[in-house]
Amino acid sequence: MTSKYEFIDAEYANPSVLVEGKSPTIVRMCAWLGVSRSGFYEWRTRPESATARRREGLTVLVRHYFEASDGTYGYRRIHADLADAGVPAGPELVRAIMRELGLVPCQPGPWRAALTEQDGTAGHLPDLVARDFTAAAPGHKLVGDVTYIPTWEGWIYLATVIDCYTKAVIGWAIDDHYKTPLIEKAIEMAARNHKLADQAIFHSDRGSNYTSAKFAATLRRLGLRQSAGRTGICYDNAMAESFFAALKNERVHRTQYPTRKHARRDIARYIELWYNSRRRHSGLGYKTPNQAYAEYQDLQLTA
Repeated sequence: MTSKYEFIDAEYANPSVLVEGKSPTIVRMCAWLGVSRSGFYEWRTRPESATARRREGLTVLVRHYFEASDGTYGYRRIHADLADAGVPAGPELVRAIMRELGLVPCQPGPWRAALTEQDGTAGHLPDLVARDFTAAAPGHKLVGDVTYIPTWEGWIYLATVIDCYTKAVIGWAIDDHYKTPLIEKAIEMAARNHKLADQAIFHSDRGSNYTSAKFAATLRRLGLRQSAGRTGICYDNAMAESFFAALKNERVHRTQYPTRKHARRDIARYIELWYNSRRRHSGLGYKTPNQAYAEYQDLQLTA
């Protein structure tokens, strides 16, 4: 007759090793690990440690901030969110928790050529920035560029003006063309809604629209100095390129736009409600553009 204990290893086949109410599996596990059964049950009923509770709470917060960023934040930005909320946690701990949860931020897509079409008459424009995209104050140094975005109805074009101090997009315009009126709307929005310094620098590439006489006249009317990098050298306008990379990576490449109207609304929401207001920038010490501007204003009041 087959013993009911034959499934247990031979050395534990003796029924005497079984304790009433104790699973044979637990008996074998304790034997393998070299621990007592009483020690196992004491461990199982032991209250959770403070460290374990803290890590569990951090896990919830890390997931929350990752989802709040629409899956775009890495561990450094989530660490900054936690610090702002007064939650102590080292960046490497945040990184480890993200790995445990399988949280991977969206990755940049392949780089694509810009819309630069050189104007042969633009050689006289100086490069007043020389790849230095810092500024002493808001409204002193601006950069601009144009990119294209696909919709099911055809392309739309986005022109932007970015402040080098706050990294905010302070002027923008969207249309189904990228002619000079588009970039004029963007710079006029910046001048209308923000205080620009007299003779502030506006820097762009040497695209034909940015180097046109019409656009030059608009800049003179607004009291801005014109600057341009070299044709085809994306590093000469790296800040503008960086914004477009973030926009494409975090938003455009992750959605579909059935209509141009849909795209306009979504991009406007990304700029105003996310990029300027909530997105943390490494170049600002992981502050948002609005935080950087508010801190500058506070410094002026206390100076």
